[in-house]
Amino acid sequence: MNAGPAGFYNAPVTKGIVFACGLVSVLVGTQGGAKVFSLSYQRVVQKHELWRLLTSPCLFSSTPELLFGLYLIYFFRVFERQIGSNKYLFFVLFSTAFTNILELVTLAAFKDSRILSGTLLSPGPYGLIFASFVPFFFDIPISTRFKVFGARFSDKSFVYLAGLQLLLSSWKRSLVPGICGVIAGFIYKSNVLGIRRVKFPEQLAAATARLFAPFMSGMSSPSTNTRVNASREATVTAPPARPFENRFAATAPPLSSLLPPPEESVSTLVAMGFEREDALQALAMARNDVATATNLLLESQVQ
Repeated sequence: MNAGPAGFYNAPVTKGIVFACGLVSVLVGTQGGAKVFSLSYQRVVQKHELWRLLTSPCLFSSTPELLFGLYLIYFFRVFERQIGSNKYLFFVLFSTAFTNILELVTLAAFKDSRILSGTLLSPGPYGLIFASFVPFFFDIPISTRFKVFGARFSDKSFVYLAGLQLLLSSWKRSLVPGICGVIAGFIYKSNVLGIRRVKFPEQLAAATARLFAPFMSGMSSPSTNTRVNASREATVTAPPARPFENRFAATAPPLSSLLPPPEESVSTLVAMGFEREDALQALAMARNDVATATNLLLESQVQ
């Protein structure tokens, strides 16, 4: 499975989360200070320590959680590329806030039981991570399947295994935030009250981008770089055809003979890091089947 171009290209929000969460976790969380920021019913509701709602999602409490958590956040950068940094930032804030609310409701519901009484929930961006598993399950196609000792797996299995490891890393302390995150993901995926269309005002987004521009180098789009260097590129010979074009151009059916591919299918392939022209051609060859088109694109990359 292809998660798109390596690095944080077109994913400045993900870059900020990974670096900030990683730095705070190393300095505080993995040194035994995570309990100070953990959520509990007694500390938040009875002692009114509301600041924990802001600090709890910012760090992991152990090195294994940090490694698996940052890997998953980095992998899910594909969704920021798909919907744009503006909407993705709202998704981050919504999933985090909604997960915190569900965690408090759960702790309040079981405060007198032996199950969660006095439990300190694991800190970390569990809401964002496990909410991202919902679009990962529904929107990212399986490109390859294989067997290991008779058990069937797919290229998505490794991501699920990393999520399972994180979910069960601290048993009920991490299980509750993970389940709450999945619920938040389903709420967003269901587009309740049109929430998937919500984004921050363009003026605020532009001001924020200018403010953090020194920390987000390398995030400009290819079209911007092309316009800036147009005079230089005018004297450069055209690059050779891409491997996909070389291998499949002769066998691809004419686009006019097929129904135009759904824009959602094109966006899915583009979000995975493929060129839009290649995505259109692959969908035409695959008769608009996303999984088959993904296989064709991946095969072309190894030629």
